[in-house]
Amino acid sequence: MAAHRRLILGAALALAAAPAKAQAVKIRLGTATPGGGFPVYGAAFVEGVRRVDPTLEIEAVNTKGSTENVPLLEAGKLDIALVQGEVVHESLSGIGRPPADLKVLTAMYPTAGMFVVRADSPYRTIADLKGQPIAWGAQGSGLVILGRYAMDGLGFDPARDFVPVYLERAGDGPAMVLDGRVAALWGGGTGWPGFATVAKSEKGARFIAPDADGIRRILAKHPFLKPVTQPAGSFPGQAEPIPSVGSWSFVLTRPDLDDAVAWRLAKALHELERLGPPPQLAETTAQNTVAAAPAGRLHPGVARYFKEAGIVR
Repeated sequence: MAAHRRLILGAALALAAAPAKAQAVKIRLGTATPGGGFPVYGAAFVEGVRRVDPTLEIEAVNTKGSTENVPLLEAGKLDIALVQGEVVHESLSGIGRPPADLKVLTAMYPTAGMFVVRADSPYRTIADLKGQPIAWGAQGSGLVILGRYAMDGLGFDPARDFVPVYLERAGDGPAMVLDGRVAALWGGGTGWPGFATVAKSEKGARFIAPDADGIRRILAKHPFLKPVTQPAGSFPGQAEPIPSVGSWSFVLTRPDLDDAVAWRLAKALHELERLGPPPQLAETTAQNTVAAAPAGRLHPGVARYFKEAGIVR
């Protein structure tokens, strides 16, 4: 009888010690219009998290981009969303709108804003592009806002000093450069599809960014922007690094995303980081998130995971 009781007790203790199976959670992730960098990143994010924690069922949703993702998060229609750094700055600071009560799940990557032109074009500086048709991106894209800040720092107005073209889909821009409907396409980000398409074409690509004095002027007027350099080899034929300005983009969460869900997402991303993430997530690291996130904006569940994992004290 005593042996039987010990067997039952041992089984109970083993059951208590066994890890509980994680509950499946469905998460809606807002990206942007097809053909841009956000859907590519979003697909890699979904697949990467699935590798580590299949119970986190993430559905990527195409949206109009950063400027739509913020109100969708506020309304609870998305759980997490990709948001360009300039839109993060304006939304959290309450520029042109009430301050948004959104939290940071993770840093994505820094974006160095620049133009791409055909390699056979006569344009070599931003001043050369004055008066020309420029594809600034999709209306809801944060890249459009980055372009506005960068041009303002240089003393240009995108609406008056250029012929602005706004896209229905981010993926429409490269063809417009290649067939001459626009002189240049504005964009940014390592591996950004718009730049890659032009660079891989028979025409080839040349990139145009602010010069050193222009960077200084932009940063003096808009200090929330940062110097960002596009590493050499980011695109076919790009042999040299390209200094420019930009900011970090983030995955933001709705205000009431459950702490346990944010904790699980942070844990999954950190484990993916250690296993070897896909190229699109190479800069989506815990350390980059701690360094780049606006003060006090880390989601509490993420902050708790970082503390437990020893990333922060």
